[in-house]
Amino acid sequence: MKDSYAGIKNGEVYLYSMHISPYEQGNIFNKDPLRDRKLLLNKREIHKLIGLIKQQGYTLVPMSLYFTGNFVKIELGIGKGKKLYDKREDIAKKDAERRLRQQFGKI
Repeated sequence: MKDSYAGIKNGEVYLYSMHISPYEQGNIFNKDPLRDRKLLLNKREIHKLIGLIKQQGYTLVPMSLYFTGNFVKIELGIGKGKKLYDKREDIAKKDAERRLRQQFGKI
């Protein structure tokens, strides 16, 4: 689920780029493992997600995947991207840690 993401298209919620292996005993009619998958949500849930995603900087992210009987369920979350100054802080911390590891490794 590392590279997969969810989005809303034509008033429906889809899961994109999630690899689900084809059935090994299947035949030529197996589906593409990376195809877009429509998620089953009721209208109220879809409208709630649309309202949250319309806000600037928010996106829909699949958090976890689990099985319940014959169904596969996906937990969705709303995420907000980092600001530029947050990214700079993280880069500065990584550089400082890298320099410390290099200095202690030479001793």
